Amino acid sequence: METNNLDSEMLESVLPLASGEAFAAARSHVLALGKSVLQSENGFIYEVYPDGRARLVKITDPPTLIDLGHEIRLR
Repeated sequence: METNNLDSEMLESVLPLASGEAFAAARSHVLALGKSVLQSENGFIYEVYPDGRARLVKITDPPTLIDLGHEIRLR
């Protein structure tokens, strides 16, 4: 059982960084193709263009901070 805990801990420490790097690479690739991407930031969704311009698309609820171990239910 202890090996499973170590594997889980390793994945929890490695996956956020790896997924962030993969997302950034995909975003850069799409922008390099001359296409726009959608980006969420502090309760706003923007369409970002390859030349760096950004257009507000929608206002959303701001992010919700959740304490570690806290359970929430999505509607």
